[in-house]
Amino acid sequence: MGEYFTPDFFRFLGDLSKNNNRDWFATNKPRYEKAVQAPSLRFIQDVGPRLQKITRHLVADPKPFGGSLMRIYRDVRFSKDKSPYRTTVGIHFPHAFGKKLGAHTPGLWLHLEPGDSFAASGVWQPDSSILRRIRDAIVTRPDDWKAVLRMRPSLEGESLKRPPTGYDPGHPFIVDLMRKDFVASVPFRDTDITRDDFMERFLEAGLAMDPLNRFLANAMDLPWQAATMR
Repeated sequence: MGEYFTPDFFRFLGDLSKNNNRDWFATNKPRYEKAVQAPSLRFIQDVGPRLQKITRHLVADPKPFGGSLMRIYRDVRFSKDKSPYRTTVGIHFPHAFGKKLGAHTPGLWLHLEPGDSFAASGVWQPDSSILRRIRDAIVTRPDDWKAVLRMRPSLEGESLKRPPTGYDPGHPFIVDLMRKDFVASVPFRDTDITRDDFMERFLEAGLAMDPLNRFLANAMDLPWQAATMR
């Protein structure tokens, strides 16, 4: 049985996906708090100091609301899907200086969902000013970008259909200059999540994706040094 997440964690999320209504959740809220919320908050609290192996600038906030754990209640005001609850768990470890550039700063993300869990890094759908910083960094620091391309896992996400204005269509990294997302992910099986050593596996995933986050942080003039030697 996992040190943090157990089969009951995924069992609850599966049951919620079949009974996504307020009456069912009210009856089963103690299950949510015990099997999902409590272990998630313990994981956030315990992994916080360990994240300094990657960088001292990631924030792990174990508050039940407004911290690293995404709230289970969905905002359905502008959604056609009126299901009131999330059937996945999202845990975000943002850059401490994130307010400086809004939400589009490098960090780590843990997505937990039955059959589709993963750790992710990078920036997703950054605004035009952040995109320009990243693209300019690729052009001016090609050797550093090559280190990102050697990274495993590889980059993923959406791209433009044609080269962005102001960049050479014949540039050797034009495929990357056309990216709209600069993200990578490491998948986990449900049985990985419920292992006693899952925290180590998550940290290993973060280290594997570190070249991307480090490059992006430098492109945005954000610090990214680790607190301990690796």
